[in-house]
Amino acid sequence: MRPTERTLKLLREEGYRAAVVERWLRYAGQFGKRQDLFGIIDVIAISSDVTLGVQACSGSVVSHYEKLIKEKNQECFDWLSHPDRTLEIWAWRKILKEKGKKMKIWQPIIRRITLDDLDV
Repeated sequence: MRPTERTLKLLREEGYRAAVVERWLRYAGQFGKRQDLFGIIDVIAISSDVTLGVQACSGSVVSHYEKLIKEKNQECFDWLSHPDRTLEIWAWRKILKEKGKKMKIWQPIIRRITLDDLDV
């Protein structure tokens, strides 16, 4: 299961309506590539009081955070300039279910990006 699918599942379990807004550009480059909404969002989730944009990934939350605040600073600012919108990075990793046991489960490290993180 890809990080986007894990993200959708967890958001829906938490009561959000969620949808994938990332798309596959089949003819871009030699092998195609993925295109995020505004270059920053893979999944949008809504509730009665918030619209949440999520960058879903596996691996380092730090590298995705750095990329967003440095390379996509304006896009992040535009998204976050409305008070009812939030932006988060969900970096999925496997962790031990119980200390001392071998069974592992997938769990996200969640990093929220705020206007204070940006240089605009």
